[in-house]
Amino acid sequence: MLHYVARRLVAAVPTLLGVSVVVFMMVRLLPGDPARIVAGLLASESDVEHIRHQLGLDEPGPVQYAAFLARLLHFDLGTSVRSGQPVVSEVLARLPWTIELAVTSIAVAAALGIGGGLMAALYHNRRMDMLISAVMLFGISMPVYWFGLMLIVVFAIKLQWLPAAGSQEPGAWILPTLTLAAFSVALIARMTRSTMLEVLRTDYVRTARAKGLVERAVVYGHALRNGLLPIVTVVGHQFGTLLGGAVLTETVFGWPGLGQLLVDALFARDYPVVQGIVLTFSALFILVNLAVDVLYGVIDPRIQYA
Repeated sequence: MLHYVARRLVAAVPTLLGVSVVVFMMVRLLPGDPARIVAGLLASESDVEHIRHQLGLDEPGPVQYAAFLARLLHFDLGTSVRSGQPVVSEVLARLPWTIELAVTSIAVAAALGIGGGLMAALYHNRRMDMLISAVMLFGISMPVYWFGLMLIVVFAIKLQWLPAAGSQEPGAWILPTLTLAAFSVALIARMTRSTMLEVLRTDYVRTARAKGLVERAVVYGHALRNGLLPIVTVVGHQFGTLLGGAVLTETVFGWPGLGQLLVDALFARDYPVVQGIVLTFSALFILVNLAVDVLYGVIDPRIQYA
């Protein structure tokens, strides 16, 4: 197991390097001059050139990337153009908020998705199955920002039960969690339904029922346990996606996470912050995928990491 984890971590290095190259090139294709934004619209051209030299933006692209890579090897993501603070400090200050939102969202999504998919499979082609399938279709089809705005209109403005934005008030996490979890609930439910429908038709489930086991033991002890691998795969993938895909949700609800910081950095053309956040998201996604692969062996001891 340790050798497998070590090999996966070593294999992640080229992936992160590739991500660094792509994000380095992409942010420089954005319209706008960071030096002009920092100096202000009324600043003279000489002042703008001075700031551009301070930021290293007057160097050729390969030289800038070499300097960025040299800092990255020392776990230095650079300095924010806007605040003048180290990017690592800004990322670490916002990262717990994003992780909190992603963890609560995936917990809600896993509970509702697995429960809903299981019910749909047990009541296959009945009203319950049709109702859950309709809800799943709605969850997959709706845009995240629209659903978030509708939740704000209903629960924050009309009913005034929950705060519309922020993170300090009681219950402030409920609306962004529901918004972020909606798509994952539908996806996990669909995977659970299809997996359980396949497993419930297998011979060992028929044998368990023929032996006189109660239905609960058959469903949870035999069918669900043997169908967990594809479900865990989807849950893990969605958790990694939620870590990096909370940009719209955090923006709509004013959540002080990395997504909100990324939007602010994009508008300010703050290259170091954008690069640092994208690399952080990539590293987290790789770690989540590794954790899911390791979890396979816990769920099914027959899996060997040779």
